[in-house]
Amino acid sequence: MVALESSVLAQGLPVPENREADARMRGAIAARGAVPAITAVVRGVPTVGLEGDDLERFLRREGVSKVSARDIPWAMVTRRDGATTVAASLALSAAAGLEVFATGGIGGVHRGAPYDESADLVELSRTPVVTVCAGAKSILDLPATVERLETLGVPVIGYRTGHFPGFFTARSGVEVGAVAESASQIAEAWRAHRALGRGSALLVVQAPPAADALDAAVVAGAVDGALAAAAAAGVRGAAVTPFLLAAVERATGGRSLRANLALLEANAALAADIAVALAGVTA
Repeated sequence: MVALESSVLAQGLPVPENREADARMRGAIAARGAVPAITAVVRGVPTVGLEGDDLERFLRREGVSKVSARDIPWAMVTRRDGATTVAASLALSAAAGLEVFATGGIGGVHRGAPYDESADLVELSRTPVVTVCAGAKSILDLPATVERLETLGVPVIGYRTGHFPGFFTARSGVEVGAVAESASQIAEAWRAHRALGRGSALLVVQAPPAADALDAAVVAGAVDGALAAAAAAGVRGAAVTPFLLAAVERATGGRSLRANLALLEANAALAADIAVALAGVTA
């Protein structure tokens, strides 16, 4: 099984592209012999396997809150619908016994505000789940994010790349120390990680598909403009990330959205390959 987050569908991507992302991710996983399982809190019930009418409600964004790991208990008590972030998805995946999770880009250290750090990083440090992504979101301080992953003891493996991707871009200017050439090699590394009693995630990064990846200079210019616009508008807190991503989408003429959809599908496919490989690796 491969876990997927619901926040990217209920908050991250616009309508109707969120529906396309759902179909592409789940299709890629099923095509490789694995089972997709979207994590969420459904009317107060932690769920691994969001589907049917409940999934439709999330795709339509009918009263769905954004839920991080710390918010899960309160969402349960108040019986609300909660779309899970990376941190919350990791927590629910581990609770349900799932070993593999796919997302787009993890959160990290924010630019110009080193004290503002995503809960994703700490959750990765304490939750044992293979996490497949395209690096961290381009709007973040990527070198600082990689440094924090090292400090927190989260191993990072590049899938057929020696570079930490920049979400929309293949490279962020930061290298990774381990490179795997196959899903089976990642599965073996995970078993070794767990045999040592390590309790962190294993972060697997791969570049976005070459046909859809954006030029680093284009993304840097778009992000700089978005940051300036956010500061001028007084955007703060949880509203910053969606504001910045929307601004980057406008600045790139929608190309960042196409890249986002492509990398989500590619990450889901790789996660499925790893899950299938794990089924053949002795625990």
